[in-house]
Amino acid sequence: MVRNTVGVILAGGLARRMGGGDKALIPLAGTTLIERAVARASVQVEDLVINANGDPKRFAHLKLPVIADRVPGFVGPLAGILAALEWMRANRPKARWLASFACDCPFFPMDMVARLIEAARNARATVAVAESSGGQHHPVFAVWSANISATSDDVLVGGNFRKMDDWIATFPNVRARFAAEPIDPFLNINTPEELARAEDFIVEQGAMG
Repeated sequence: MVRNTVGVILAGGLARRMGGGDKALIPLAGTTLIERAVARASVQVEDLVINANGDPKRFAHLKLPVIADRVPGFVGPLAGILAALEWMRANRPKARWLASFACDCPFFPMDMVARLIEAARNARATVAVAESSGGQHHPVFAVWSANISATSDDVLVGGNFRKMDDWIATFPNVRARFAAEPIDPFLNINTPEELARAEDFIVEQGAMG
């Protein structure tokens, strides 16, 4: 666990290619995607929150703060990052980093936060982003310095940003590479076929994959 670090699980996705509904609550190997994400993220950060819109009571069993986007319209994961940065400034003023995770990636690395913060510090970067060994980067899996003072209104309304990469490019940033074997740790569940693949891998590898 990295002290003075807040984590946010982005749980606003809709399972459109899986018949609709709340993707965070899709079952996987005896649990749900959000429960699995909480288990993997909570051991890496000092505090953990969930970013989701709609009725927060559906996550009440997790006993974590649930924060909604500050700008309406479901404008994407950047809104969740900004809402979490604002929550962190208001509620955890001593925190130095925000770590972000997607709830629909059941195998993200258990040492992700420590490695990303180390990469950011070594490069004197404001943001560090995870990258698979195949070269694909994953801006939702990142750490963000508490020195970022931007608000949702600044970025989403005033700056009209939507793409994570475009906003990240405005800061000193670095990438940290993670091995993609025996499975890509940033595999995200968008289809029934991907869900079945994840189920099979968990059976083969054990409970945490």
